[in-house]
Amino acid sequence: MAALIVAAESTTERYITAGLTLLAAIVLVVVVHRALRGRTRKIAEALGGGAVVDTRLRFLRRLVEAAIIVIGLALAISEFTSLDRFASTVLASSAIAAAVIGFASRQVLANAIAGMVLAVTQPVRVGDLVTVEGETGTVEDVTLTYTWLRTESDARVIIPNERLAAGMLRNDSIRSPYVALEVSAWLAPDADETVALAALQALEDARSARIAEITSAGIRVVVGGPPVAPSERIAREGDLRAQALRALREAGCRGSLDEP
Repeated sequence: MAALIVAAESTTERYITAGLTLLAAIVLVVVVHRALRGRTRKIAEALGGGAVVDTRLRFLRRLVEAAIIVIGLALAISEFTSLDRFASTVLASSAIAAAVIGFASRQVLANAIAGMVLAVTQPVRVGDLVTVEGETGTVEDVTLTYTWLRTESDARVIIPNERLAAGMLRNDSIRSPYVALEVSAWLAPDADETVALAALQALEDARSARIAEITSAGIRVVVGGPPVAPSERIAREGDLRAQALRALREAGCRGSLDEP
């Protein structure tokens, strides 16, 4: 009886120790999160790295938080390494279950690994204006598994990091502080392209006008505008599209933004 009481007390102590370990890990994550959140950009500016350092510091903070949770779980589980045969069997079954869960969550792990690649290679940074799979917006945050874009309408587009790392994207803020404007318009197949190009080239904000594509459905013309700051691209391209359509109508050419 005494042996059973001692064993029960020992097991209870293990549970209490494991619980306190997990609680300490959670508290530490909260402290780290509150201490560093909001100060990342200031630290990046102090280091002189701007958006590049800001993005890496954000990712590093989240990586540290995840590492604290993993270490806390490992320490909590280590309290049960000396259990009896039944508990050992349960742990073995749990290991199998963990393997199954890990296989099922391989997409999440792939996103996390892709997030690490993005943090190192920096194809996108916090504050960049990017276009991914037809969605254009400003990079608001790069987390361990997802990247958040804020569109012109203030909507949020959440992109898995794996798709971002493996796919093609347009970044208007990288390498150069300016980006040239470029919009497209479609003409009817029987439209006079010479008149249309002359009307487009006469626009005040147009730097060039050219035929980009000819199909059985119509003719696509591209109008180029002056370089602007990436943050102004969406609004200025909208203005240039409106000017191009107005010029085409005044010239007697039927035009549209979409392919006929």
